Amino acid sequence: MLAEKLLLNLLITLSPVLLYSVLTDNKRKLDSPVVCGLLQSIAALTCMIFSYANYGFSWDLRYVPLILAFLYAGPVAGGMVFTTVFTARIIMGGETVLFGLVNTVLIAIVPFFLMNRFWKFTPNKRVLLTAIIGAWSLLVCFLSLTAFHSVEGQSLTINTKTPDLLIVGLIDTIAIAIAAKLNEGLVESSRMKVEIQRAEKLNTLGELAASIAHEVRNPLTVVKGFLQLMQQDEKGKNYDYLSLVLSELGRAEAIINDYLNFAKPQFEKLEEFPLVHVLSEVKMLLEPFAVKQGVQLESSLDTSDFHLLTDRNQLKQALVNLIKNAIEATPEGGKVTITYKLKDHHAYIYITDTGKGMDHEQLARIGTLFYTTKDKGTGLGTSVSLRIIETMKGKVTYQSKLGIGTEVTMILPEGKKEIVNF
Repeated sequence: MLAEKLLLNLLITLSPVLLYSVLTDNKRKLDSPVVCGLLQSIAALTCMIFSYANYGFSWDLRYVPLILAFLYAGPVAGGMVFTTVFTARIIMGGETVLFGLVNTVLIAIVPFFLMNRFWKFTPNKRVLLTAIIGAWSLLVCFLSLTAFHSVEGQSLTINTKTPDLLIVGLIDTIAIAIAAKLNEGLVESSRMKVEIQRAEKLNTLGELAASIAHEVRNPLTVVKGFLQLMQQDEKGKNYDYLSLVLSELGRAEAIINDYLNFAKPQFEKLEEFPLVHVLSEVKMLLEPFAVKQGVQLESSLDTSDFHLLTDRNQLKQALVNLIKNAIEATPEGGKVTITYKLKDHHAYIYITDTGKGMDHEQLARIGTLFYTTKDKGTGLGTSVSLRIIETMKGKVTYQSKLGIGTEVTMILPEGKKEIVNF
């Protein structure tokens, strides 16, 4: 009877994840902690209705939705489930009501304090952590059961032919592990949707930018050629004017090339080279600019033999853009640090500044065409840099806090030429 009730509870604890994925699919209004909290509250209440009474306690999986709500949906959803379980336990009453309320509080405390750090772990570690917290809930219930029998002056005896507590522990662990895995799948699905939408938007913008750039560059080339011919026969003020016009045309061409590079980065020359050499060159190149801005540029570079197989100039352009952005975002007297480490055949490059930082909305728009946090600029440099790194099968992430600064993390896979033996 106990196993049947708990298996029914297991299905109940899995239903909120499945219902949530159906309800929130392409419906942003329903994609909220309140909806998640409501579904998990109903699941917890249903588990309590279909509980199994033994040893003076009601055995069910009510704490699984409670833990999942705090960890995966935040304090609002977790608070809703906690209030539901706490209130329902008071209404149910009985001689163990006080023990049930204490259990609920003790079990809820752990996910409540861990929910902010929870998302810093990898998906597999998050599932493991959720299962460990589930084990904590079992331990609390067992200690509560022991305390209740001690108060009643009885010794705790368990029927060894039907080890109820072992069944509860096994099914509870399975339920919370499966539910956590399903939640991770939902999180990954949501992340992939955002990435696909972003990629489609960038591709559309890239194609449009490339089309316009091609059409504009052709007449510009003709105009520039005739102006250069005219400049050869001019002297005095007209010569200076033509020089200024040609300079501005050169700037226009550079912007057009950025548009084309954004649409499809051109890796004209693939070569194998040590990454540390490029980082040293970029630092040396930008040091005068940092001094001019009154910013201290420091580096901590791993000297290990890590090679990349890509276009050296394109990588240098991406690094220059990102480090230059960090220098420009840092006030006079601030510091920009370039850190390079190796991990699992990948290079991790950290660009940290002590600038003004960015809020969540600004971070979400980083890399969007024409978006910039600077007073002057088109935002093309960052967009182009991100496209270059993505084309290299790398990844760039941003972390920032207002008033503290920003950290850009660039991850690049190792690449070497294959040696063919004949």
